[in-house]
Amino acid sequence: MAFYRDVFGTAFAEPIDLHESRMAYAEGPFEGASWALCQGEVYVPTRNGAILYFAVEDIDGVRSRAENLGSEILFPKTALSDGSHVAEISDSEGNRIALQTRG
Repeated sequence: MAFYRDVFGTAFAEPIDLHESRMAYAEGPFEGASWALCQGEVYVPTRNGAILYFAVEDIDGVRSRAENLGSEILFPKTALSDGSHVAEISDSEGNRIALQTRG
């Protein structure tokens, strides 16, 4: 929770116990998305599974905050043909997450 709070400014509801797992629902900042951080036996961090894309205004700022918390840059900031940019970083658990600006 601290990683997502410090890197993205995400607030979380108080964690709850659900189906033998711990779950903390995110309270922002991504409009139109509902998501949570989950901890339990069935939740295994990976770089090889689904990749979540977070729309951000400032990829460089997000990358810098993430790196200060020990994140690895997995895919460098890359320009797309529409003027937007993408990059990939690891979160505090080792999951691969993608960053994208709007074009």
